[in-house]
Amino acid sequence: MVTENAKVSKLSKFGDNINIFQLYRRYAHDINIAMEAIMANKLKSMLTALGIIFGVAAVISMLAIGNGAQKEILEQMKMVGVNNTIINSVFEAQDTESSDDNGGNTQKQKFSPGLTLGDLDAIKAILPSVKRISPEISLNSFVQYNGLRMSAKIMGVSNDYFSLYNLPLEEGVFFDAYHEEHGIPVCVIGSNIKTKFFSTVNPIGKYIKFGNVWLKVVGVLSKSDIKLTGFENSGINVYNDNVYVPARSILLRYQNRALVNSKKLSEGGTVMRGFGFIMSFGGSTESQAPKNYHQLDRIIIQVNQTEDITSTSEVLSRMMLRRHAQVKDFEITVPELLLKQQQRTKDIFNIVLGAIASISLIVGGIGIMNIMFASVMERIKEIGTRLAIGAKKADIIAQFLSEAVLISVSGGLIGVILGIILSKLITHFAGILTIVSPLSVLIAFGVSAAVGVIFGLSPAKRAAEKDPIESLRYE
Repeated sequence: MVTENAKVSKLSKFGDNINIFQLYRRYAHDINIAMEAIMANKLKSMLTALGIIFGVAAVISMLAIGNGAQKEILEQMKMVGVNNTIINSVFEAQDTESSDDNGGNTQKQKFSPGLTLGDLDAIKAILPSVKRISPEISLNSFVQYNGLRMSAKIMGVSNDYFSLYNLPLEEGVFFDAYHEEHGIPVCVIGSNIKTKFFSTVNPIGKYIKFGNVWLKVVGVLSKSDIKLTGFENSGINVYNDNVYVPARSILLRYQNRALVNSKKLSEGGTVMRGFGFIMSFGGSTESQAPKNYHQLDRIIIQVNQTEDITSTSEVLSRMMLRRHAQVKDFEITVPELLLKQQQRTKDIFNIVLGAIASISLIVGGIGIMNIMFASVMERIKEIGTRLAIGAKKADIIAQFLSEAVLISVSGGLIGVILGIILSKLITHFAGILTIVSPLSVLIAFGVSAAVGVIFGLSPAKRAAEKDPIESLRYE
């Protein structure tokens, strides 16, 4: 009895295998007919697929632009530091006294010393949420070495600056406490400075001339390939061309604006030397007063936690106003918020572009549907003949649906290749970073296949519903 049941089971499985094989052969035949129809009308099929081709190419290139923009934003966030807050100096006229025309009385005006190292020390001493802090003083001039010369920016900073902006070293060391405290003329150079002057030699220990001061190179920063031009005001520095020195080195050896920011300036003449030129300030003439009276250009602060940014900024604003005699000659900026807003803007832009590209796919799908409807009308007798010789409605649906899917899939493959090429061309000619991800390719290709199924189903059903006798009589 057991043996007979086993035999019945084996026969049942064998019968199922035969049915699956027959079903496979049946629908493989339907697909083969669809392929023959496509090859017989190559031009029509190619024109039908154009909408899918351009739609897929547009989707891939737009997603590539979006991915590139996202990467740039992430790199910018990394460089600016997620917990950074920046106090920028604001240049205002610094009138210390004014006269009343009616009474001739002299009225004292509020006086602010501007951003100074004293502000830096006060912030470190008062605010427990501050993790790192660095001044920043920037000057533009030329770097010279061994007869070569290039324009560059010198940055007066502290050692914390490199951690604040996540600047890694390629070789050498950063400043130490002794360099910072005594204003030693040492520097850390950007990668472009190294490429220009030290392409064949080790720059560590060599001396470069900036202005009239010789600086000893102690470190070289790693190169950044991210284009950040235009983001300096958001707290992001383009550091490949920069020379970094301790802040006190700039104050001691180049210029210290705090030294000319005093009431004595309006009383007598003062001479300030730096960069090989001489600036003379004399008398009480307003035009002769220095426009930038800030000792520091900015102060960069990193808090312990992201949640502390808002509260720290509020405390900083009140504290700085008190220290600056209620003169609003500074501006507090949170670069993270600016970058997040920029990311949101780019996201909206990418959504709009993606929607436009998706419309191309829909238009392509409608084109496929129209062509398939026309194809059904042209091949009514063929449909009737197949039905008359034993083909089922499922066979007719499979034939025309396969035809639509094959056209859309072929168009999708060509569109993927065109989209990748287009993305490369955008990067090459427009300078816009594009990243083609496997996910975007799968999405675009999957959508193109879905378009073939969705827009090919209706014509296929219409073809299957044809009456064989009426189809054979159709002229």
